[in-house]
Amino acid sequence: MIEPKTAEAVADDRNFMTSLARGLTVIRAFSEQTSNLTIADVAKITGLPRAAARRCLLTLTQLGYAGTDGRVFFLRPKVLALGYSFLSSAPLATVLDPVLSQVSRTLEESSSAAVLDEEEVVYIARVATKRIMSLGLNIGSRLPAYCTSMGRVLLASLPPEDFEAYLKRVTLKPFTAQTVTAKSEFKSVIEETRAKGYALIDQELEIGLRSLAVPVKNPSGVVVAAINVSTQAARVEKDEMIGRFLPVLRTAADEARLLLVR
Repeated sequence: MIEPKTAEAVADDRNFMTSLARGLTVIRAFSEQTSNLTIADVAKITGLPRAAARRCLLTLTQLGYAGTDGRVFFLRPKVLALGYSFLSSAPLATVLDPVLSQVSRTLEESSSAAVLDEEEVVYIARVATKRIMSLGLNIGSRLPAYCTSMGRVLLASLPPEDFEAYLKRVTLKPFTAQTVTAKSEFKSVIEETRAKGYALIDQELEIGLRSLAVPVKNPSGVVVAAINVSTQAARVEKDEMIGRFLPVLRTAADEARLLLVR
């Protein structure tokens, strides 16, 4: 597998297609909060020159991946094909769907699965029983890894040198007053997560939200994803999550590992 490269690493790479990279960067500029963007907006978010942002947007529009009303641009449903190409080629989502369904039925809470993509977690499967966050989550949704339970589990599975590189480039901004933002403290949190084999987030991403996650390993013992259970802090105490939720999640992770053998 070809690993993603930094801008510095590709500067002298003759095989690197700058125009394709710019187009993908423009697509990622759109989100639930920024679903309608002007050319100036895209240039500001991506750091691209205005002319380059304009060409990317017009190209995406001509190909059917974006639309425009003449002033603002927005993504069209065709762009989903890019994500579904990954999901359909990866057995993880297929394996984890029934596992998450069982977790959700047992605990009567929402359960999700995610993988790590640079500084974010990407949701690849989800079973929601009720909406407990102000931010709606779906397959393909992205959240910062540092303040999510699945993100911390996945970061804890990285080789030391990869985690150190992540720690140098990430900005730990506060989402709530409880978000860990000091890098020295965060490093200790990840070390504790690695030792315990699970991560519990208590209202660091959103007030009122608690989440517990464990890693999912393939038959070779390599962490390939994380699964979690999310709940309302007012309903479920942290001790209950460890005592009642954690065994269910660990059983589910073991089942997923066995299913990945098939």
